[in-house]
Amino acid sequence: MQQKMIETTAKTKEEAIEIALKELDADRSGVEIDIVSEGKAGILGLGSEPAKVRVTLLEATNDLVKVTSEVLDSLLSRLEVSVVVNLVQADSSEVGGPVFDVQGEDSGLLIGRRGETLKSLQFLLKSIVGRRLQTRANLLLDVEGYQQRRYQTLTNMANRVADRVTSSGRSVPLEPMPPDERRIIHLAVAEHPHVISESAGYGDGRQVILRLADD
Repeated sequence: MQQKMIETTAKTKEEAIEIALKELDADRSGVEIDIVSEGKAGILGLGSEPAKVRVTLLEATNDLVKVTSEVLDSLLSRLEVSVVVNLVQADSSEVGGPVFDVQGEDSGLLIGRRGETLKSLQFLLKSIVGRRLQTRANLLLDVEGYQQRRYQTLTNMANRVADRVTSSGRSVPLEPMPPDERRIIHLAVAEHPHVISESAGYGDGRQVILRLADD
């Protein structure tokens, strides 16, 4: 899928992205953007470092990426927030589809308390895209990398709890989580030699329980 890739530097990552887009003669929905370095402002100009980005032009934008980009742009326009949308991956093996990251001065408004606003926005996005394409829309919407940080936190927690289960021999139920977060827990524990995970409960109360594999 990848055709051409360039790296650019500028004072900010947004400036570096815009430079790359102009060189590639493309818009954000037709490229993958990798932030190599956020850059540093420095003090009085000392110790400053430019931001660096790697932008890859895609040969063709698939229907899921195209429709998701259009719907997401429309939703954010209606919300009247000052943000930009970056296509991080066109086809993530973990997600089973594209990964988008929203950045900008109003990004915090899109995350909400404990990520509830972001979850609702992703649910709405997937529903609309799924209806338009008449199929299940596998995609991930992130805001300033919040979701990825959350997933890493869950992975670390799952490993700590698994060690506790191993040492105590007692099963440990985790707090109720949405499907995507339960999946992260299951993946984190999948390779553990002594602990397994299983889901229990219904609806919003569904949770993951970690227990010894030989229980």
